[in-house]
This record gives sequence, structure tokens and C-alpha cells, in this order.
Amino acid sequence: MATRVVIGTQWGDEGKGKYIDMLASGSDFVVRFSGGNNAGHTIVAGGVKYALHLIPSGILHKGKTCIIGNGVVVDPEVLIREITELNEKGIDTDKLFISDRAHVIMPYHKELDELQERARGEDSIGTTKRGIGPAYADKTERCGIRVCDFIDERLFAEKVRKNLKIKNQIIEKVYGGRALDAEEIIKAYCGYAKILKKHVADTNAMLFDAMDSGKNILFEGAQATFLDLDFGTFPFVTSSNPVAGGVCTGAGIGPVYIDEVYGVLKAYTSRVGAGPFPTEQDNETGDTIRELGWEYGTTTGRPRRCGWLDAVMIKYAARVNGLTALAINHVDTIGKLDKIKLCKAYLKDGKEINHFPASLEELAKCQPIYEEFDGWNEDISNIKKYDQLPENAKKYLSRIEELVGVKIGLIGVGKEREQTIVV
Repeated sequence: MATRVVIGTQWGDEGKGKYIDMLASGSDFVVRFSGGNNAGHTIVAGGVKYALHLIPSGILHKGKTCIIGNGVVVDPEVLIREITELNEKGIDTDKLFISDRAHVIMPYHKELDELQERARGEDSIGTTKRGIGPAYADKTERCGIRVCDFIDERLFAEKVRKNLKIKNQIIEKVYGGRALDAEEIIKAYCGYAKILKKHVADTNAMLFDAMDSGKNILFEGAQATFLDLDFGTFPFVTSSNPVAGGVCTGAGIGPVYIDEVYGVLKAYTSRVGAGPFPTEQDNETGDTIRELGWEYGTTTGRPRRCGWLDAVMIKYAARVNGLTALAINHVDTIGKLDKIKLCKAYLKDGKEINHFPASLEELAKCQPIYEEFDGWNEDISNIKKYDQLPENAKKYLSRIEELVGVKIGLIGVGKEREQTIVV
């Protein structure tokens, strides 16, 4: 049995889907454990592009059991649409299961998300407005609706009516919005429940049975370390724990069951929305990286902010997640630049530091200390072995390993899953 976790080490969009898809071929179960449809994994397989937001990427491999864990918040309408789109492309979803303990995103969550973000004005945090934060808030306030409630028509209707009495007051009296109709919501969601009921299961029990049977399990991360509610650049974070520790609470397995943790990163850095970004290049260099790497959000379509790779960040992510290997993407992209910079440390108050500050005020005082490398402007997309890489590429990759203290196990030299070097 092997239990592997794939985690993002930056602000998301590192290309986790490609490696998850690749590792899924040797797995029996593939599990999502955090987040919601604010996440997006883009996979190109067999010349066909798939954009997955809720369903684990392993769904593209025939015969794999895919689980949406209890730590995920589920928008039933989005999930049904995603299932339908996969079915239309010939992908079987019969072995897709949703935890009966997962929480459901409701229309009032999405309405409140929109209204709250609008009310913040210039202080907006860049939410995708898909109701993720309010759904997790209800989970914490213990008024959330779980999937096991969602498929019980009587109980679901009771909870919706009860919740809306309070939610509508907030929507109308605090934010000046329009009240939602409980009966319309109940009717629509009961229709969703009839479609999804066959996919609902005690997934925690399923996973323990799988481990007892010696099955290989892959846990796929959504978002990334620096969007983690506790360890990210708060408050510009998501509402869950997409770090490796989130596997334990978001799927219901103990840490002793985890064998390997892969940390995925780009050979540069990008992020979507507001928040700090020490190595950002808000200039022609950043624009060039964006176009070369086609840095536009899978879920939102928003252009991503781009900059140099920050080894201080990756080292922090390695420590928080207990990384056993790095998986680096876009090595082909960054090599097209004549000169490449790599942040090895920060300069703060005249002193060199190697840690990532919790305070955004302190982080704002940090200036990146760079090392410079020559590019390798040649086609590496068909290279299969590390030794065949250009010397300049190997120098860059070797230095990343030295600074982070974790070996590189997988190298992406193109967007196709086959364009990967296994070190």
C-alpha cells in the first residue's frame, strides 16, 4: 500500500492536476480533501482538455474510485454540470463518491459572498464569489447543511427554512440585498439530491477498508500552502486547510497513514487576486512570463500576477507540509528568458533572513535577494531523462534543491502529462 499526497507550494495554479493525473494511474483511490469549486485543475490528456473543479482528477483514469471528502464544500449544481460534461466526453463517473459529512454550498452562501466582497470595497480579499467562505463559516457556526441532510428531503427543507430566517435578515438589513425564497431553493436542491444521491457514501469507512486491503490512495490538493487559512498570507487566503495536514481532517485518516508528500511548484511564481507577492514583476518581465506560461485562471479566467521563483516560500512550504519530493512545472517556460532570477533570501531592516514572516506588514519590508541564471532557450519538451536537460537548466534546478532542502522528483517540460521527467 502507498498513500501519497500532492500539495501546492505557492498560491495555487502550480499545475497540480498534471501530476495528480499522472500519479493516479498507479492509484486505486483518488481523494479531494479541501476547498470547493473555487479550485481548478486543468489537464490535457490525449489532446483533450479537461477543467475539473470539484471532481478528483483521477476520474480520467478508468476504474479508479474517486472521492470528494468531508473537508470539501460542495455546490450540487456545479457538481452535476461537471459530471454531465465528463459523461458527454465519454468519461465514466459511476465510481465517484461524495462524503455524507461534506457540507453543501447554498444559494445564500453565494449571495452573501458577493455582497460581503462588494461591501469591502478597496479592502476586498479577492474571493471567487462562489460561496466557499460563507459555507465554511456556517460549518464553524454549526448551522451548515451536510450532504447527509441534503439527501433527506424533510430534514433539508426544515434546515433551509430555519437558516433563511436569519440569512435573509443579513442579506436585506446589513447589505441591502434581496431576500431569497426558501421554497424555490428547496425545490431546486431536492432535484439535485435525487441526481446525486447514488454518489453519497460513508467515504471515511471506504478509505479505511481500502487501506486494510492494501490499496494505493492518492490525496489531491486544491489551492495551495500560501492560501491555507492558518499558514497562508492571511487574510488573502482560502477558507480551508489545503496543506498536507488537511488530509487528516478533510478525509478522516491519521497522519501515520501518509507515506509521501509531493510539493508542486512552478519554475517561477504566480498568484491571482490581491495580497502580498515579494518577487512579483509588475513590469515587462512579468508580462512576458504570463504570456509564455499562459497564466490565466482555470476557474475565473483572471490574468495571474507573475514573478520570479521564491525559494524562501518553497522552503516554508516544505516545512509546513513535510515534503518528501518536489514536482516542478514550467521548466520549459522559464528557460525561454535570457536571464532568470531566483530569490534565495530576504533583506529586512538591513539583515538577511530566510524565513517567511506571518505579518503582512513585516513581509512588506522584505526585499528579495536574487541570484541570476542564464536561460536555455531551446526545445526541451521531448526530453525524458534529467541528464538530457541543458546544463543551464540543471544548474537552476540543482540550486532550487539546495535552497529548499528537498530533492526534485518530477520535472514538467510541457503541458501534456507525458511531458514529464521522472528523476
